[in-house]
Amino acid sequence: MTPFVTFAALGLLSGLLSGLFGIGGGLVIVPVLIYTFTLQGLPPDILTHLAVGTSLATIVFTSINSVLAHHRHGAVRWKLVTWMTLGIIAGSAAGAVTASMITGPLLQKIIGIFAILMACQMAFELKPRSTDQTQSPNRYSLSLAGGVIGWASAIFGIGGGSLTVPYLHWKGISMKEAVATSAAAGLPISISASASFIWVGLGDASLPQWSIGFVYIPALIGIVCTSMLSARAGARLAHKLDPRLLKRLFALLLLTVGLNFLL
Repeated sequence: MTPFVTFAALGLLSGLLSGLFGIGGGLVIVPVLIYTFTLQGLPPDILTHLAVGTSLATIVFTSINSVLAHHRHGAVRWKLVTWMTLGIIAGSAAGAVTASMITGPLLQKIIGIFAILMACQMAFELKPRSTDQTQSPNRYSLSLAGGVIGWASAIFGIGGGSLTVPYLHWKGISMKEAVATSAAAGLPISISASASFIWVGLGDASLPQWSIGFVYIPALIGIVCTSMLSARAGARLAHKLDPRLLKRLFALLLLTVGLNFLL
């Protein structure tokens, strides 16, 4: 299987899982890209950063459809997105710089720990209790939360949904609006973080041809072209299958990936 076919197949898988579980594809894209780049013989010091940067770049394109769909249903709390974005831009840029200072093997272990934590969260359906606040969270707490979420998302190569949704729900936002608002916040996360990964990777002589900084263009094109199609199929399939069983199966997959990175 050629690398481009692998990337297209990865796009199909990540889009399908994103539609099924309502999470960003980064949790799938990053590990598979790491394995693929390893098979391609890329240097260990840069392949993890290249996987994370490329994953974030794909989210720029795939999140647009999601944001438009949620906006049409009137579920996005744009005022919350605006204040979170102030922190997100700074946080995601700082996260990319932080990741660039971590060695490739250590970054894989950090991602592995995060995958295991997400596996536990999905398997046991752990969710924070809503505080039932009568008012929206204030702009300072939103900006601070956006900074932390943007920083972490840039390191893990995700759109931040697995962090933003629990935070907003904990702050008293309904789950429907939390998911929609999180999707909208994922766009500035991916734009700022992927641009930062491009910047910190520019001039690295060990990067493969067709890379722009820490973004690998063939993988970006292959994943984006197919994931946008399969996400719709995943959303339709989610209404026909047992969601609890699906979440536990995906949790098992994440657990396996996380342990593989750690051992």
